[in-house]
Amino acid sequence: MTGFLCVDKPEGRSSAFIVNVLKRVTKTPCGHMGTLDPFASGVLPVGVGNATRLFDFFLAKKKTYRAVFRFGATTDTLDPEGEIVCGGRIPSAGEIASALPALTGEIEQVPPAYSAKSVAGKRSYELARRGETVPLAPKKVRVEAFTLLGQTGEDTFEFSVTCGAGVYIRALARDIAAALGTLGYCTALRRTASGFFTEERSVPFSEINPDTWEKYLIPADRAIDLPAADVADARLYNGLAIGTDLPDGLFKLYREGEFYGLARAAGGLLKTEKKLC
Repeated sequence: MTGFLCVDKPEGRSSAFIVNVLKRVTKTPCGHMGTLDPFASGVLPVGVGNATRLFDFFLAKKKTYRAVFRFGATTDTLDPEGEIVCGGRIPSAGEIASALPALTGEIEQVPPAYSAKSVAGKRSYELARRGETVPLAPKKVRVEAFTLLGQTGEDTFEFSVTCGAGVYIRALARDIAAALGTLGYCTALRRTASGFFTEERSVPFSEINPDTWEKYLIPADRAIDLPAADVADARLYNGLAIGTDLPDGLFKLYREGEFYGLARAAGGLLKTEKKLC
C-alpha cells in the first residue's frame, strides 16, 4: 500500500512517536513531512510505503499555523515545556500589529537553541540540554503572512502565520517580543495546513488503527498538483529517455492508467525522475 495519511497530531506526542505507531499499524515503512514539536497539534502528513520517495516534491509547500504567544516572559525552549523566566512588559495589540510587517516576507531568523539543527556534528538541543552555548547562524526564510487575530488573555495573543519551509514559529514569538523590547514565547501551536494536506483532510490520530487506516489512505497522485502523462513506451520504465511532444516540466507519470511516479520533460525528451514501483 502506497499513499499518504493526513494525521491530526495531538498535543503531547512527538512526530516520531506518531510515525512509529503507524509503522506498526500499517505494517509498512512510513515517514513524516515536517516535524511538529510535541507541544503542538495539527496536520502531520505521513508517507506510507514508497510515497516517502515523493517528499522532495513537497519541499516548497506553504504551511499555515495558529499560534498563541505570551509576552512578559520566556522559556529556554521558547515553548511551554521549558523553564519560565518572567520579565518585561506586555505590549498592546496595536504595538504588536505594527511590528508584524518587519517579520513578514523574506527575513533572517536564528533557529531556537532547542532545535534539531546540527552544530559540530551534534544536535543543537543536545548541546543546550547540557548547558552549552549554542552558536546558530541566521537563516533566510520566508513568512508569507503574519496576522494578529486577537488578545486571548492578559498577556497572550493569537496569531495566524503562513510560511515556507524552515520557519520556527517559536522563534517568531522571541523575535517580535525582542522588537518590542520585551520577552515572549509560544504557548500553543496548531498547524492547520501543509500544502495539499489540511485540517479538513486530516484524521484524528486516535481513529487510525489496523482496521481503519486503509480507508484514510490518500492515493499518492491525488496529493500532487501536476499535469498527467500516460506513457506506454517500455524504454521509459527501463531508465531511458524517450522523445516527447510534452512541454518542458514535471509530470505525474502513468503506465496504462496506473500511477508510476514523476517524469520530467526537457528539450523534447522525457525521463523518469521518481519511481514508486
